[in-house]
Amino acid sequence: MHVQNEQYRMVKIREDDDLNRPGNSDPCMHSTINNETSEIRGLAKFLLYSRKMVASVAAVSEGFYLVYRHGLYKNPNNPHNTRYVQYFCRQLCKVFNIEVQVHGTIPREPALWVSNHVSWLDIAVLGSSARVFFLAKAEIEQWPLLGKLAKGGGTLFIKRGSGDSLRIREQITGFLKQDIPVLFFPEATTSDGRAIKKVHGRILGAAIEAKRPVQICLICYVNQQGELDTVAPFIGQVGFAEHVRKVLEMPNVTAHLMALPGISTEGHTVDTLTPLVQEKMNEGLKYLQNKVLKTPLEVTASVS
Repeated sequence: MHVQNEQYRMVKIREDDDLNRPGNSDPCMHSTINNETSEIRGLAKFLLYSRKMVASVAAVSEGFYLVYRHGLYKNPNNPHNTRYVQYFCRQLCKVFNIEVQVHGTIPREPALWVSNHVSWLDIAVLGSSARVFFLAKAEIEQWPLLGKLAKGGGTLFIKRGSGDSLRIREQITGFLKQDIPVLFFPEATTSDGRAIKKVHGRILGAAIEAKRPVQICLICYVNQQGELDTVAPFIGQVGFAEHVRKVLEMPNVTAHLMALPGISTEGHTVDTLTPLVQEKMNEGLKYLQNKVLKTPLEVTASVS
């Protein structure tokens, strides 16, 4: 009997050792842990989404209050309105967990501003630091709520390829002559932020006619791992509502801003100024990426 008990004890010990040995643990336990981890992550994402959703509704409501309380809609392009636009843009950046980090200083001199275009978030990021009016594609005017806010905040809208650019250029020329700064995205479309697409320079003629410089400001979105962020870019076939949802679920991201020295338009034509702006934007974005990314990108430019 004593021998049988001893044999049973040794077999039991070996079974326990097998269970505790790496790779031999209970698969049911691993499944339970994985399910619990997945549920926790899902709950955290839901809570983040809910918090941002509530904050975004509050921010948009405050934006409408500013537009109507201070009568911005009556004279949307009054230069004094840019301070309200700047405040609203800063609130939006907080809502979406975007930390704006400015490298150098943001000029205040009257100029025609240009920037690379990654997302609809660019307007909030740029507007939080630069007091400018924006030129945006006509589709944005039709966006729910944000379209009305953009219009009330003085945004100019252009229909691409409709011959509308001449009218807009004349309007921008008038603004620049009154020292009212305007910003547009010369790529005419969004990108993943890796490189500058082809610059369309027709509207640069407004700066030439108004005898004002061109001010380049570049954006680089960086995630918590020090890599180029992949959520912020509004590209591909993703719809606006779907992208808003992704942004609401997005963890903290840093938007790096860097303004380059202004480009004098004296002696330039649109044909000579456009490639110069393309070159400076290419060089500037590469410099900014090398400065803020953990691993600099190999790609330097794209003109597609």
